[in-house]
Amino acid sequence: MRLRITHTTNYRYEPPATGVIQVLRMTPGSHDGQYVADWQIDVSTDTRLDMHYDAFGNVTHVLTVGTTEDLTITAEGLIETSDTGGVLKGTDERFPPQLFLRSTELTEPAAPMLALARELRGDGSGDTIGFLHALMTAINQHITFDDDPTHSGTTAAEAFALRRGVCQDYAHVFIACARAGGVPARFVSGHFLRADGVVHQPAGHAWAEAHVPGLGWVGFDPANGICSTDAHARVAIGLDYLGAAPVRGTRYGGGIETLTVSVKVDQAGRQFQSQ
Repeated sequence: MRLRITHTTNYRYEPPATGVIQVLRMTPGSHDGQYVADWQIDVSTDTRLDMHYDAFGNVTHVLTVGTTEDLTITAEGLIETSDTGGVLKGTDERFPPQLFLRSTELTEPAAPMLALARELRGDGSGDTIGFLHALMTAINQHITFDDDPTHSGTTAAEAFALRRGVCQDYAHVFIACARAGGVPARFVSGHFLRADGVVHQPAGHAWAEAHVPGLGWVGFDPANGICSTDAHARVAIGLDYLGAAPVRGTRYGGGIETLTVSVKVDQAGRQFQSQ
């Protein structure tokens, strides 16, 4: 599948900020099942983008801007994908899987989540892939998609208790429960081609990867109740959202900051009237 992706982030500062520093993880990499045919990042003002690879191997750019009242960052390109059944191969793995058993503030499990992991995992000697599929289904059924009650700082425990959230929350809950069951798991940020034909989205997508003996890393998308497919475009990984967020940074001065994000994911060459 050929995915055409445009991810636009706009900041407005009133009064103007005297300086802005942003760390961008908006550039995907190629691996088995995903080939980046074309990709670029454009910034609305004169700036310098310093590129490096972070500790997890994510392509990372550091953006520094002086006084500004309006800043737009656009990442866009073409990615060719193929369905690998969710199994990830050909990536630059810089750490052993056990690192991804480490809990974070966003993925610390609450008692009901530990109980769910114990119920599905048993004594830990059973089928790991079966546990993960059961966990994905349980979370998909437990949480209702709702972008109102949660935000980027919502923890897995809070989302689980609310029983509402967005894809980031589904992923955090899955990661927390998988780790509680002794399975290394990590956060993935990226993009998803919706099956209903809607190409304009208010944000990127998020899912999880878990390490399965004999298979390696496998993608699980609990928000959609499926393993990752050729409709998923993988961009960055981390222990949680904070390590894989498309844009993170700080500003100096200024008053009110207004953030607007728009994403378009379409199948290249597909012709239809989008809404």
